[in-house]
Amino acid sequence: MKKALLLLNMGGPNNIDEVEVFLRNMFADKRILGIPFKSIQDWVANYIITDRLSEAQNNYRALGGKSPLVDHTIALVNKLQKRVPDLNIDFGMRYTPPFCHDILKRYQEQGVTDLYLLPLYAQYSTTTTESSFDDIKEICQKLDYAPIIHDSDSFYQNPNYISLIINSIKEKCHDIDTQEYDLVFSAHGLPKRTIKKGDPYVQQIERNVTLAKRLLAKENMYFNQIMLAYQSKVGPLQWTEPYLDQLIHKSKNRKMIIYPLSFTLDNSETDFELDIEYREIAQELNYEDYRVCRVFNDSDEFVELLKTIYEEMI
Repeated sequence: MKKALLLLNMGGPNNIDEVEVFLRNMFADKRILGIPFKSIQDWVANYIITDRLSEAQNNYRALGGKSPLVDHTIALVNKLQKRVPDLNIDFGMRYTPPFCHDILKRYQEQGVTDLYLLPLYAQYSTTTTESSFDDIKEICQKLDYAPIIHDSDSFYQNPNYISLIINSIKEKCHDIDTQEYDLVFSAHGLPKRTIKKGDPYVQQIERNVTLAKRLLAKENMYFNQIMLAYQSKVGPLQWTEPYLDQLIHKSKNRKMIIYPLSFTLDNSETDFELDIEYREIAQELNYEDYRVCRVFNDSDEFVELLKTIYEEMI
């Protein structure tokens, strides 16, 4: 028996030229927009890409010309590999290199018989976890490769994961009176039609917030308000609400801390959308303070959590 662990994520452009590749691959995925008719989905996808490409490229230029996600993932895999030296560990992206096809082809050539899949999304969604799992299955079928597949589909209720969230919030709050601040858990939004079809993502996000609130109370951390909002809406469809940018506009309190609940590694949504774009909104509205928590990236605690999740799959 030869084992391999594959960490899964959506991906992000490695350079400016890959921005269009990223957008086209993402919106070609039937699960992202949830539109049942391919012709309509293609039209909406082309509309979004045409409308957003130049802006998206400029956003990535502000981040140094690429998404920070891949570098964070490389560092994470390197640390995890040191913790589990006898295991073959890789990461595969859904929409940008490194693609899972190349990794699975190598596993097939190496004779890997047991494949462990660990998506880096804490909450399950058809648009993320299921999309990644289906991608693996389709590739294996095309390669005529039949490893025994083990997977973990979510860890949003894991007590150690909740503790990591609270520790990140603590780090951002070390020098303030938290009772003067609003704490906003910001989750990546989804089209409402996707949720209506039975996607459990929003329920898991809400449960995630409930568990975090409980631990915050146990740690005697109290805020003016604790709220949930959604970010990253694209296209003309209705998405999950409330939208974070609207909440920033409407909030009467001008001290706010954002925790990016949907993400375990920093990416364009955290480093640009939250920390640059929405910060500019807060500054225009004369916020006294606006803070964005860092997520786990390659922290020792997150590495240990992933190691534990893998061990539970064995």
